[in-house]
Amino acid sequence: MFEPPKTHYRVPRTLYSGQDETEGDGVQVRRLIGVPALDMVDPFLLLDVFSMAGSQGRQTGFPPHPHRGFETVTYLLAGQVRHEDSAGHSGLLKAGGVQWMTAGRGIVHSEMPETANGPVAGFQLWVNLPKSHKMTRASYQEFDANEIPLERRGAQVTVKVIAGTTGRGTTGPVRQPLTEPRYFDFQLGAGAAVVEPIPDDHSAFIYMIDGTVEFPGDDLSIHPLAKGTIAVLSNGTELRVSAGTDGAHFLFVSGRPLRESVARSGGFVMNTLTEVQAAQEDFRLDRLTG
Repeated sequence: MFEPPKTHYRVPRTLYSGQDETEGDGVQVRRLIGVPALDMVDPFLLLDVFSMAGSQGRQTGFPPHPHRGFETVTYLLAGQVRHEDSAGHSGLLKAGGVQWMTAGRGIVHSEMPETANGPVAGFQLWVNLPKSHKMTRASYQEFDANEIPLERRGAQVTVKVIAGTTGRGTTGPVRQPLTEPRYFDFQLGAGAAVVEPIPDDHSAFIYMIDGTVEFPGDDLSIHPLAKGTIAVLSNGTELRVSAGTDGAHFLFVSGRPLRESVARSGGFVMNTLTEVQAAQEDFRLDRLTG
């Protein structure tokens, strides 16, 4: 396996293009984290790139399904998704918005697209909760596109700041001190460069939505990181990338690892198999009410 050089800037440690899955009621996803090839990037349990649309008169989506023990983060690039849950919460997530749901002790929810204005596309990230907070009350942090700060760095670089604080001091609306996540959506013009500080103890990855980027001094970047690829980054205190001739659009995500045992099955993520089985029984008995 390639061992990246020891530098203060981060370089790709693992590259992966994901595998296709079908979830919910016919939703096509490309799974980047949460598969045998890339089980997790602690504290991140799963990353899906999804698209939903009507098909032959039938609408795809995510009918009611359970979660316990972690958080789901839905970030929409296009379309609208209607959300409802067993605690009586409902809402409409629109393009450019984010929903950060803490499932905690358990909830059953549905996420169904409203496709009248076209297809729905976006990302779902799962973030683990520590053992001490897995049975907390379910809660939401929901923000429309106009509530998420957009940081401009000259004419060539923009950063949509969903969670955490950038090196230039822009802070996103999502708060989660347990894992201290940073969730940034970068767009770079052709040839533009970015330097972004990262806490040295954070796990971090970037996912290429479009275009290409190169990393400094990295053997893996002889071929630029291209659209549809996730790069799990090495240790270090800075992200340094430069965009290719067509520019670049990518997600940067980092967080403090929990370093706890993980037992998971479907929508349940606990520390032991016994706890997972208890969650399954509570779901069977309709006890997942937030």
